[in-house]
Amino acid sequence: MHLLQPQTEVSISSLVSTISTIDSDSSPQQVQHSQQADSAAENQQVDWLILHFNMWFSHLNVVLVRGDFEPEYFPAAENSPARIQFAHGFFNSALHEISHWTIAGDKRRLLPDLGYWYAPDGRTAEQQALFEQVEIKPQAIEWMFSKAFGLKFRVSLDNLTGDGGDGSRFKDNVYAQVQRYFQGEAKLPRDAKHFIDCICAHTRQGKSLQAVEFKREMLD
Repeated sequence: MHLLQPQTEVSISSLVSTISTIDSDSSPQQVQHSQQADSAAENQQVDWLILHFNMWFSHLNVVLVRGDFEPEYFPAAENSPARIQFAHGFFNSALHEISHWTIAGDKRRLLPDLGYWYAPDGRTAEQQALFEQVEIKPQAIEWMFSKAFGLKFRVSLDNLTGDGGDGSRFKDNVYAQVQRYFQGEAKLPRDAKHFIDCICAHTRQGKSLQAVEFKREMLD
């Protein structure tokens, strides 16, 4: 089992702070300095997330790790835990990959990339429709993760060079799925609930998420 080494705690205020916007007339030096500051802040936030996720889920023999390229899931091996590898050190990529992992059952967690079908950017309309169907639940759960952290969430159609599909309809579906979780029409996966509860204990003084915090217009 992977053992965590003690690390410096990242303050919650730093984790959930809003990044300042850059004025359009900022000098190149100011823009570069702001970008460097943003990168440093995100690195700190990601360090916090990795440390705490790995503690919160140590009982499941899984770790969250940075990836240099595209996200990928690696099942546990004889002498190593399963790895949820997220893309390019991005905080929102980590939340998205965690959401997919929480949905996967025990059998799919034994498969590379959780057994997901995936077609790269440039999908046809038919492929995009299938992609969106698979993405509704993960992105609904990712929205809940982001809300628990007090962060802005944006849906992703992930098809910049292909047929992007009906973004409005996809947003409707993601919103409806979140409401189904709150209304009990769909059961929130066990590990998604555990992750949300742990986040809320640190960022909201234990206050649970409420359905009224999620509005359809937030996705536009």
